[in-house]
Amino acid sequence: MATIDRQTATLALAHALAAAERGLPVFPLSATKLPALRSPHHGEQPPVHCRGECGLPGHGVHDATTDPAAVRALFAAAPRATGYGIACGRAPHRLIGIDLDIDTAYGNDSVGALQQLALQHLFTIPPTVTVLTPSGGRHLWLTGPADTPVPNSAGRIAPGIDVRGSGGYLVGPGSVTTHGRYRLAPGTARLTPAPCPRALLRLLTPPRRVPGTLTSETPPGRRGEGLIHFVLAAHEGQRNTRLFWAACRAYEHGFGDALADALTTAAIRTGLTEQEARAAIASAERLTRGRK
Repeated sequence: MATIDRQTATLALAHALAAAERGLPVFPLSATKLPALRSPHHGEQPPVHCRGECGLPGHGVHDATTDPAAVRALFAAAPRATGYGIACGRAPHRLIGIDLDIDTAYGNDSVGALQQLALQHLFTIPPTVTVLTPSGGRHLWLTGPADTPVPNSAGRIAPGIDVRGSGGYLVGPGSVTTHGRYRLAPGTARLTPAPCPRALLRLLTPPRRVPGTLTSETPPGRRGEGLIHFVLAAHEGQRNTRLFWAACRAYEHGFGDALADALTTAAIRTGLTEQEARAAIASAERLTRGRK
């Protein structure tokens, strides 16, 4: 077993170095997909919130580097590492990971949900690096612009679709976990991460919430007022996306049905047809209901 462990660790380092050569910042992972190095601040009181400023390894994704010597040093300090993580949101690629989970127990069809979003928002996923996970899911690698950080999220844009952005990481292909090996999908090994479609990028980077509209202190008569103004401010190319986002927030906070007519009226004033507006709101209701 020790021989297998050493061989697995050697292969993990080799895969990590290959990724670093492509400009992808990497760091060692354990078989549980968690950082393999223990925090140097473990057990300190009060808790220390350090992102590597102390200069010591053991800060998870903040250890990620493309420097071969530094990568070797990290793996030398983590001899039982079986895989590696790739930091998202970092230059030069500014990787965005679209994690399509497969959950047969709950019937989640994340691939179908992504296709539905693509049809609704008029974008296509270009050929790009795709990693197959041991559970049957897949990770799509996309790149983002320097001025648009993408937050991490789980199931926000659709059930079963998680997003890895700034501060997050993806398990690199070739990594071995307790559930199996991550591997590149056939035909994608020679590809480079494709730019994220603009319409999808808008979904991944939702606008800031309007202050005072979604809290428990908001007077009942004004619930959703900010969401309606948000829809009314939409320009061409934003109308459907803004309406869908606003409807999702309304349903998440329990007053989607009550606000549906007002949202529809606002959307019509921006140029959408009633049928288009009702369809977007109905889609938002289905998606938010699936998350509960």
